[in-house]
Amino acid sequence: MVKHVILWTLKDEFSAEEKENIKKGIKEGLEGLKGKIPGLLEIKVNAYGRLDSSNADLMLDSTFENAQALKSYSKHPEHVAVADSKVRPFTAARTCLDFEM
Repeated sequence: MVKHVILWTLKDEFSAEEKENIKKGIKEGLEGLKGKIPGLLEIKVNAYGRLDSSNADLMLDSTFENAQALKSYSKHPEHVAVADSKVRPFTAARTCLDFEM
């Protein structure tokens, strides 16, 4: 199995209220991919409960059958649609860690 973890920081230009709506959209969009993409076993977005000691706004925690499933996910049209409409336009920074379990 492969873990795919991403941390995002939202752009500063958004108000606190806008950021809450953006986080909700990212969470719903990405978690809505469960059951739609082969090899995607688990997907969760941690968007709430962030402590002030954090330097990121959201975390994606996902699990895939293998590295090939992760690669396929990255190009899957439904994932790309969510990334292009709900994530990329609103994020300033992205950090990714992929590893085998």
